[in-house]
Amino acid sequence: MSHQIEDTYDQFATEAARYGVEVTTVSSGEVSDAIAERIEPPAVGIELPWEEATLPESVETAPTPADIEAAATGVTAASLAIADYGSIALRSDLEGSEPVSLFNDLHIAVLHREDIVPDMEAAFEWFGDELRTSRDSAIIATGPSATADMGALVQGAHGPKRVEVLVLS
Repeated sequence: MSHQIEDTYDQFATEAARYGVEVTTVSSGEVSDAIAERIEPPAVGIELPWEEATLPESVETAPTPADIEAAATGVTAASLAIADYGSIALRSDLEGSEPVSLFNDLHIAVLHREDIVPDMEAAFEWFGDELRTSRDSAIIATGPSATADMGALVQGAHGPKRVEVLVLS
């Protein structure tokens, strides 16, 4: 692994931790067990786009709207992470990644280490190339949802209360 990739990973993990996000490195073969250890049932998810990484059987991968509403945990792949901000990019897709990542108390995002970019400039380069070709859209998420609209800071008001990121090595 190159020194730059390791530095970018460390920066991402440090920044994400500032928002209460736990970042853990796992091998592709360990990801199913790592997810199973973290989920709060019931769990819904979108099949991971990497052949070598699978979800545990306890994760419903063809969720109905009722399943998504009842789920305590949502598991998705993240397309990109931005080290400077501790943020992940989640693509909107036909499989329903966006609602699976937003309408539960815990979101577990899975990401390849090579998909961590150092800064927003590199992210915009990726977004421009990738999203222009696919005509998709993406959201950038930084930690659990939070609002102070009513005074005190409240987490989970309009999205997950907790976020964990598993980084495939």
